[in-house]
Amino acid sequence: MAIEYYDSVWDAIEDTPEEALNMRLRSELMAKIADRVREWRITQTEAAHRLGITQPRLNDLLNGRINKFSLDALVNLTGPAHFRLELEIEDEKEVAV
Repeated sequence: MAIEYYDSVWDAIEDTPEEALNMRLRSELMAKIADRVREWRITQTEAAHRLGITQPRLNDLLNGRINKFSLDALVNLTGPAHFRLELEIEDEKEVAV
């Protein structure tokens, strides 16, 4: 049995490269937002209010329940978390050359 190597854990467990990318982006956003909330050193209720979500929803985020968050939902939390989000798109044709 050959050993397979992947760039990301998501590449190993998701069915398509597109699904893996979506999960990678979601996990990165969740980690950044969760870190920011922990930096605030306030209660979950206060942090949830600051982010404009419910406390149970914040608890899901802090506990890494990635399947409960869409990419859109996480992007929408970056503003209240005081992050500036930029999108960089590379042309695969140019990268492959």
